Amino acid sequence: MLTDLHISNVVLIDKLNLEFGSGLNILTGETGAGKSILLDALSLALGGRGDTGLVRNGTDVATVSAEFDALNDAVKEILQESGIDADDDTLVLRRTLGADGKSRAWINDTPVSIKTLKAVGDELVEVHGQFANHALLNPAMHRIALDDFAVKNISGMASILADVRGAYTKYNSALNKLHEIEEFLAKSAMEQEFLEHNVAELRALNVQPGEEEDLSNRRTDIINAQKNTAILNDAIAAMGRGGDTLDAQIFAVAHILEHIKTDPNPYAEQIDALYNAAEMVANVAGQIAPDDIDTDTVDSIEERLFAIRAAARKHHVAADELPNKLAEMEKELNTINNSDAELKKLKAEVTKSKQEYDDLAKKLSKLRKVAAGELRAQILRELPDLKLANADFNVDIEATTPTTSGCDNIVFMIKTNPGMPFAPLHKSASGGELARLMLALRVVLAGENTAHTFIFDEVDTGISGATASAVGDRLNRLAAGSQTLVITHSAQVAGYGDKHFKIEKTSNGKTTTTSVREITGEDRLNEIARIISGAKITPESLATAKTLLK
Repeated sequence: MLTDLHISNVVLIDKLNLEFGSGLNILTGETGAGKSILLDALSLALGGRGDTGLVRNGTDVATVSAEFDALNDAVKEILQESGIDADDDTLVLRRTLGADGKSRAWINDTPVSIKTLKAVGDELVEVHGQFANHALLNPAMHRIALDDFAVKNISGMASILADVRGAYTKYNSALNKLHEIEEFLAKSAMEQEFLEHNVAELRALNVQPGEEEDLSNRRTDIINAQKNTAILNDAIAAMGRGGDTLDAQIFAVAHILEHIKTDPNPYAEQIDALYNAAEMVANVAGQIAPDDIDTDTVDSIEERLFAIRAAARKHHVAADELPNKLAEMEKELNTINNSDAELKKLKAEVTKSKQEYDDLAKKLSKLRKVAAGELRAQILRELPDLKLANADFNVDIEATTPTTSGCDNIVFMIKTNPGMPFAPLHKSASGGELARLMLALRVVLAGENTAHTFIFDEVDTGISGATASAVGDRLNRLAAGSQTLVITHSAQVAGYGDKHFKIEKTSNGKTTTTSVREITGEDRLNEIARIISGAKITPESLATAKTLLK
C-alpha cells in the first residue's frame, strides 16, 4: 500500500508531502489544476520514463519518493535477488531526474537500476490511465488471474494445480534423462573401441593410490645407495694405496720398532698404540664394505614409474587419479554395453510420466473452462451498470506446449459492439471505456491482484448519473480489499471516498504552483458541490453533495 508520496521540483509542484490511507483515496480539482502531474511524478518513482520536461523551471533536479508497506511475495523476491533489505516490510522508492537528463534511483537508500525500480514498481502499483501498466493487459497474466479466480470459486482447483506441477516435474526429469543418454550414446558409439582399449590398459596397469610416490621414494633410496657405494669403494681404495692395506702398513711400522736394541724398548707405548690402530683400521675396513645392489630391482621400479606416469599424461590426470579415471571409463563402457536396456527403461518411464501429466492436464483444462464460464458470467453482470451493456467478455483457451501450469494458453477476449469479433483485451478498448472494463475485471478478481495499490484515471470519462454511481460503487468494493487511488471529475465517484484530496493551482503573477491537500467536513462538501455545479456553488448542489456523501 502507498502510504506517503514526497514530490520536489516537478513541473508546477515546488514541494509536496501526501499521506494516503487504505481504502478509496479520491483526488479532484479543476481542469488544468495539475492532476496529471501527480501521476507523472508517481510514475518517476515507479521506474517510468524520465522526461526532462518534468523538472521544474529554474531548478536542477526533480525528486520523488514513494513509501509502501505490506509488501507482497513478488516484491520480496525481487528485493532478495537485488540484495536489498526490507525486513520491516517497508519500502521507499526514490528517483531523481536532472535538468540535464541524468536520472538515478534508490530502493531503501540502495542504488538500483531503473529496470529494477520499474520491476518493483509494477508489482506494487497497477495503473489504469495515461501511463498504464495494468497487469491484465499482458496476456501472460491471464492464466494466473483465471487460476487464482478458479481456486476461490472451483472445488479441487488448488489440488489439481499442485498435481500438474508435480507431474510435469516428474515427466520433464525423465525426458531430460532420456535426452542425456541418447546424446551420450550418439557420441559414445564411436568411442566404444577406444574405451575398451583404455580400460584394458588401465586394468592391466592396476595403479594403486599412492603407488607412484612410493616407487619414487624407493627409486631415490636406491640411487642414493649407489652413490654411497662409490664413496665407500673410494675410502677402501685409499686404505690400500701402494699395494698393502693401511692396517698392514701400520702393523709393519710397529713390527719394525720392536727391533730397537734397547731394553726396555723406549717405544713400547707407541708400538702398542700402533698395533691397536692397525686393529681398528682393519675393523673399519671390514665394516664399510658396500652391500651388493640388485640392479634388476632398480630397472623394474623405473619401468613401473615410467608406465604409470605415461598413463597419467595420456589421460591428463595425476597418477593417483588413474584408478578414478578407470572407474569413470568403466562406467561409460558399461552404459554403452547396457544401452539398449537402459534406453528402453527410460523411454517407458517418459511414456508413463507423460500419460500421467496429460491426464492431469486435461482435468485442469476442464476446470479452467468451468472457471472461465463463471468468470464471464460475473463480469457480464458488472458491465451494463458501467455503460458497457453492448460489450461482451470471453476467455479463449487453446492447447499449447506442456508447462508446469498445464497445456492451456489463456487470453481474455472482449468485444465492445455487437456484430464485432472478439479480440484480445488490450486491442479492444481505450481511454475511459478500457478503464471501466479493467475495473469490472478487477472487482470480480478482487483478492487475486498482483499489486496492493490500484490507480484509476479517466475511469469516469463520458459517464454521469447512475453510471458514475455504479463506477463509484465498484471502486469502493475494490478498495475494500486493497488501496485504490482515483482521479475523478465525477461527484458520484468522489462521494464514495474514504479520503479526499483537492488539487489546486495558484499563481502570483510570476510563478504558478500546484498544491494538494486533504479535505474533510465542510471543505469536502463544497468541493463535491463545485464538481456538480461548477465555479458557483448553489444550495441545490450542496444538497446533492450531502446526499452523495451519505
